Amino acid sequence: MDRRREPRLRIEFPVHIWGIDRMARPFAEVVRVKNVSLSGAVLLGVHAKMSAGQLLDVQHGSHRAQFRIAWAGLGEAGIQALPFEPCIWEVVLPKTFHMVGIG
Repeated sequence: MDRRREPRLRIEFPVHIWGIDRMARPFAEVVRVKNVSLSGAVLLGVHAKMSAGQLLDVQHGSHRAQFRIAWAGLGEAGIQALPFEPCIWEVVLPKTFHMVGIG
């Protein structure tokens, strides 16, 4: 059974990320989003060594927001939007959800 509170959309696109890795070194990378929801996403191609609970800045086009890392694995990370941060996926989600009949 799926525990997610909101639908996820399988879609890939590039985003810029930056933050401080678990060795306290700054990093900046271009990675890919694997899927998104209104409050989070899964990132692919992550090289930085990150840990759950760390903060991460993400930019999609001209939209930026801060996320908390929910989990991190080999080359992947799950991120969750912080409260009061704007949804930077709105450019992608409403139009696509409407097209596939979800929204």
